[in-house]
Amino acid sequence: MIVGHFGLAATVKSRATYLPLWILMLATVWLDVVFAPLFAAGIEKLEPLAGTDGGYGENVIHADYTHSLVGALVLSVLFGAVCARWWGRTGGIVLAAVVFSHWVLDLLVHRADLPLLPGNAGDLPVLGLGLWRYPAVTVTMEVGLLVLGGFLYWRAARRVADGPRATRVVAAIVASGIVVIALDFLVPA
Repeated sequence: MIVGHFGLAATVKSRATYLPLWILMLATVWLDVVFAPLFAAGIEKLEPLAGTDGGYGENVIHADYTHSLVGALVLSVLFGAVCARWWGRTGGIVLAAVVFSHWVLDLLVHRADLPLLPGNAGDLPVLGLGLWRYPAVTVTMEVGLLVLGGFLYWRAARRVADGPRATRVVAAIVASGIVVIALDFLVPA
């Protein structure tokens, strides 16, 4: 759901024009940014499903800290609090919400591997609607978010910039997203 997250960033940018697109894009993937060192340290893990190469949507993700409901809320609040220093209280709140949107979108696509509490404390049920089991649906949703975000960003950019430049930026965002999705399907993990 990487491209879908970026589509959401572009959508938010169309409304919160005072926030730079780069910080919105970072916010949408912040949970994964924090996941990376925990993965490298062996604290959080990817487990390929039996009989798969671990490609797009073919992993059970054991991100029991970064992608737990409470962990995502904590990381969202921390990110928003730090960002409020530069973009004010409202900007911090918007960015915290964008960080948390990652968990909400992941809830749609992940298999049941999103715990409620960090470290899956209490061994409570894990969440996930599992749309990754249906790659065509997931890709359609991701491309839809990307195209919607690109369109809304383009429309907002047209109001403040020259049309051709705004169109080129949006075209680059959409094309990059489609390339990322295609590579995820074509290149084995």
